[in-house]
Amino acid sequence: MTQSLWLLGTRVRIVADRTTTGGRYDLVEGYFSPGMQTPLHRHTRYSEELYVVEGEFTVWAGERKAVLTAGESFYIAPSTPHTIGVFSDRAARGLVVASPSSFARLIAAVGTVNESDTPDMALFEQISAEIGDEFLGPPGTLPST
Repeated sequence: MTQSLWLLGTRVRIVADRTTTGGRYDLVEGYFSPGMQTPLHRHTRYSEELYVVEGEFTVWAGERKAVLTAGESFYIAPSTPHTIGVFSDRAARGLVVASPSSFARLIAAVGTVNESDTPDMALFEQISAEIGDEFLGPPGTLPST
C-alpha cells in the first residue's frame, strides 16, 4: 500500500497502514518545504516517532526542543502537545511511525492529489476528532512550558 498525497502544504506518502500492519502502526513519509511548520497539536490515542531521512527538523514537544538531522529520531508520547517545522533553507524528508494505526486514515481521507487543491476541512476536523487528534494552535504556536 503506497499512496502519495498533499496534506496542508506537505507531500506525504503512506508506506504502510492498518491494512498491512494489522492496525499496529502507520508508516508515513513526509516531504517538508523550508518554512513549513505543523499546527500545535496532540494525538491522544497514539504515539508518534519521527525519523529524519534528510534535511533538518525542529521539534517542540512539551518542554523539550530538539533540532534533528539525518539519522536522528524523536519519540512523542500520546497526549504530548507538539509541533514540527523546517527552518533551514532546504527541504527535509522524514518518516513517521504512528502507533497504533490512525494517522494514515486521516491522510487517505482528506489528502489531495494536487498540491493546489484544498482539503475538505469539515471532514479533516471530523476524522481528527474520531482518531483523537486535538489542534491547540496555528503554525507558529509553541507548546507552553
